[in-house]
Amino acid sequence: MLDFKPTEEDLAIAATVRAFVDRELKPLESFLLERDIAGGPPGLTMEERDGLRAKAEASGLWGISVPEEYGGPGLGYVAQAMVAFELGRTPIEFFFGGFVPDILYLLNDEQKERYLLPTLKGDREFCFMLSEPGVGSDARNVRTTATREGDDWVISGEKIWISNGNEADYGVVFCRTVDGGTEKGITAFLVDRDMGWKSSEIKMMGTHHAASISFQDVRVPDANRFGEVGEGFTTAMSFIHTNRALLLPGLMVGACERMLEMAIEHSKNRVTFGKPLAERENIKFMIAESEIELRALKLMVLHAAWQADQSVDIRHSACFTKFYGANVANRVVDRVLQIHGGIGYSKEMPIERWYRDLRVARIYEGSDEMNLQTISRNLLKGYEPVGKLW
Repeated sequence: MLDFKPTEEDLAIAATVRAFVDRELKPLESFLLERDIAGGPPGLTMEERDGLRAKAEASGLWGISVPEEYGGPGLGYVAQAMVAFELGRTPIEFFFGGFVPDILYLLNDEQKERYLLPTLKGDREFCFMLSEPGVGSDARNVRTTATREGDDWVISGEKIWISNGNEADYGVVFCRTVDGGTEKGITAFLVDRDMGWKSSEIKMMGTHHAASISFQDVRVPDANRFGEVGEGFTTAMSFIHTNRALLLPGLMVGACERMLEMAIEHSKNRVTFGKPLAERENIKFMIAESEIELRALKLMVLHAAWQADQSVDIRHSACFTKFYGANVANRVVDRVLQIHGGIGYSKEMPIERWYRDLRVARIYEGSDEMNLQTISRNLLKGYEPVGKLW
């Protein structure tokens, strides 16, 4: 039976996360906005993040997404989506300690000791290195090479637009190990920063900056090969589809919900020409359309999470959810900024920050165009039936 009603345990976890966001994160918004205006870091510093993680641990939120075999609660994907809803209610990017991408659970036992477990403890920082100059959506054509020399691989090339690339001390790097532009020619490696790769910051329109990474004859032992030779593309997609289906659109749900609440409050209190904005038809329609789209997006995310909990292939759903979530978030933030007028456009409120940060959602982790291309291909070639939900 398809049932979107959360369990009492899921609701309790979501309530705990919301209380943490309200108590610890939202009060920091004004401080970070003022610091950004003054030219300081727009987001949390590593010291501030670690301090918040310590408070989260005291609240029982450390490792909230970790499987039971690694000491976590083993939350299902629906519960994890609900956690993302709550974390998205602030423009401050923050994940609880013990958060690691699912891809790291695929490591072998020896690699888990060196990479997964220290990352779960917060002792190591991870980044995912797939995109390259000229190779974004066309990920099958990566040009960074890894050449076998005895028991080592020598990596040369460039990666770009890498999130957390300036902070990470290691990354999962996808390299071409077989000639030809096919997915079977790609292999993944675990590469420590002290093996020789270098990063430089790329300033972005939003507050979350990216990195350019360079590899010049970086020598990596075969023990750091992630999976089989030629199977790296499959590994990469397992990470990307979970992000597309659950994490990113889940955060967008939270952002839309909070911004719409702000718009409703402002429209009730802001009086122009003798009437509150809330009494004007065009404002009412913007609020109503935003609520409709928010509910549809929330159901889409919960459906994808339900599929994942049932071990159903979520690749098709991931394209829908990522595309719709990114576009809804951009429409909602635009309406909310319009309702607030000049104050919404100013850096004194988080709306302007959301406006900039959410724009990239239509580009990264699968652009709008690539998601639409995949959806149409699946339908036209008969890979997926029209309207299938279960």
